[in-house]
Amino acid sequence: MYRTQPTDLENWASAQNTFQQPHQIRKVVSEKDFSINNKASEFSAPLTSFDWNEAEPRRIGTSSIDTTCTIWDVEKGVVETQLIAHDKEVYDMAWGEAGVFASVSADGSVRVFDLRDKEHSTIIYESPVPDTPLLRLAWNKQDLRYMATILMDSNKVVILDIRSPAVPVAELERHTASVNAISWAPQSCRHICSAGDDGRALLWELPTVAGPNGIDPMLVYSAGAEINQLQWSAAQPDWIAIAFGNKMQMLKIMVRFDGENGARLVFGTCINMC
Repeated sequence: MYRTQPTDLENWASAQNTFQQPHQIRKVVSEKDFSINNKASEFSAPLTSFDWNEAEPRRIGTSSIDTTCTIWDVEKGVVETQLIAHDKEVYDMAWGEAGVFASVSADGSVRVFDLRDKEHSTIIYESPVPDTPLLRLAWNKQDLRYMATILMDSNKVVILDIRSPAVPVAELERHTASVNAISWAPQSCRHICSAGDDGRALLWELPTVAGPNGIDPMLVYSAGAEINQLQWSAAQPDWIAIAFGNKMQMLKIMVRFDGENGARLVFGTCINMC
């Protein structure tokens, strides 16, 4: 069961009205340019992902193939802490609350860490097939009880409730090839977008109760090529960016009113960025 408040299409319409002004691109010059490196080690293992801490912007977390997650203080340019997070390579990490983050790994587990207790972690989920890596993780910023993950070479998006470890609350299975990327809606706790090797971006609305035949996406966009990455704009939540091949496209989510059928969401404008 996915328990949350009912959806409201007025939120989408409001977002569209708010962001109709022309975009301006400006050059931003930073006061200090630097790279953060682990000076305690002569050699640094390759990084796989990173995530800014929205509650404490001075913090950034990174994950690495050396099984660790490292928390940096970017204002000081130093390591705040480094944790051995998993038994194998760590592929992704995401912040929840200010001092809490989660990570996924080649060991097939989702683990949650609280920086107030660095000696322990909580395993939220493990791959049903042993030694199947988990590749990506997205934490629902509108409802921190929920997160989503994807398995290697799987067409599923697994929705998790941290209050009920081990058992997914939903599995989204309408992709016809491996899922590569997931992103929660920044303004709605019930919507998530996924993209994969089938060349499609699927927008999902999580129901209060899933039907016997599973959950169908509410919107489908076909890019015509394998989609490698997507990002849902937090500043302009009616826009989703997808990347495939050597291209990036911007997809606009619009509310369409169909008379007797009422309001529904559609993918509208598509802008090719390169």
